[in-house]
Amino acid sequence: MRSLLVSTYEMGRQPFGIASAAAWMRAAGWDVTCLDVAKEELQEGRLGSADLIGFHLPMHTATRLAAPIIATARRMNPAARICAFGLYAPLNADWLRSIGVDAVFGGEFEEDLTAFAQQVGTQRSQSTQRNTYAADSAFNRRPLPKIHFLVPDRSGLPPLSKYATLQMPDGRRRLVGYTEASRGCRHLCRHCPVVPIYNGQFRVVQAEVVVADVDAQIAAGAEHITFGDPDFFNGPTHAMKIVTALNAKHPAVTYDVTIKVEHLLKHPDLLPRLADTGCAFVTSAIESVDDRVLALFDKGHTREDFVRAVALCRASGLSLVPTFVAFHPWLTLASYCDLVDTIARLDLVDHVAPIQLAIRLLVPEGSRLLTLDEMRAHVGPFDPATLTYRWLHPDPDVDALQRDVMALVGMRLTADRRAVFDTVSTLAHERAGVERPMADSRPARYRATVPYLNEPWYC
Repeated sequence: MRSLLVSTYEMGRQPFGIASAAAWMRAAGWDVTCLDVAKEELQEGRLGSADLIGFHLPMHTATRLAAPIIATARRMNPAARICAFGLYAPLNADWLRSIGVDAVFGGEFEEDLTAFAQQVGTQRSQSTQRNTYAADSAFNRRPLPKIHFLVPDRSGLPPLSKYATLQMPDGRRRLVGYTEASRGCRHLCRHCPVVPIYNGQFRVVQAEVVVADVDAQIAAGAEHITFGDPDFFNGPTHAMKIVTALNAKHPAVTYDVTIKVEHLLKHPDLLPRLADTGCAFVTSAIESVDDRVLALFDKGHTREDFVRAVALCRASGLSLVPTFVAFHPWLTLASYCDLVDTIARLDLVDHVAPIQLAIRLLVPEGSRLLTLDEMRAHVGPFDPATLTYRWLHPDPDVDALQRDVMALVGMRLTADRRAVFDTVSTLAHERAGVERPMADSRPARYRATVPYLNEPWYC
């Protein structure tokens, strides 16, 4: 039996979900072809020859990009079984079925996907009529299984040299690998797409599996590893075991992780250990510097907590890379100025990818924000064209600023961060009628610089 596993977009990373699914399906006896259409041309003949076609949908952009390929696959190969797996598959289950998908799988998808493949194989071998697969895909309300993962099988994917690299302050670039030491999250942030699927559940990937996956990518040329866990410190003992082993085996290899402010403050003793084991930077979803908005998002931290986390990381020799939901219904022109002024005051301009200054709140199906009257007052009906609940700001000047900032940074993703920041900050202060604080006039050699991945999208 032949299967085709398709990735449409994963922020410039070699797709972990495809590699993990491939390992499971090959172990079950399937002939698996992997296709990453973000990095290689789609040859429609591949769609026509597969018995099963699976689409990995880990994020919103990937889901929207998959739609025309799903339609093409259904047209070219009406007998194939088509499935979708990843966070955004169950969130958009009804829409996916409406465009020709037979089954969807969310958190811990490997076992269900393999069972589905086995059913497809049985039906094909017995020439039985195609039946709907009876998987529980309604946001995975049931407790998610604890599975023993297989080492991802990356054979058939483009080489790491085709993917995003780590841009170093000295101008050099490092090849980047990607893995996951855990899935899900213990927390229930209202705006996060992990929450409707995992609902506070957290699952670890066995340490020996993670280390083996990292070893294989380093053997393939990786000089840096991104750990894509929603929060690396959901299980701090597990996390530190892995990076300690990584550093012991490959001391020249660096890595980056994502950690909540709440956990940075809870585990200050672990921060120097991250630095000592080669952590190049820590990404943290700050989202806002407005305490009211942070409470609406249920982020678990305050503005002052953010300031403390910056200081703790600096004292530990770590670079903190903040991400933001810069535009949301409760923003004002003045509070946007406060956001950019805070970034400058904390000397984080070089730490913030320009796209973060333009990010607009995304409200997908299943978002916990929809439980809030404060959010429902701004949203319209679900829009299948964008796969979101669209919202308008009560002040059209704020929406206009977002469009203009997006236009500025969208054309300058790899431009000098400070130059882009200065342009955006000047524009924002002019629109708000607020005087801009004096810009940092220190020579570049005195400013903090951090490594960064050269494909900085985050949604």
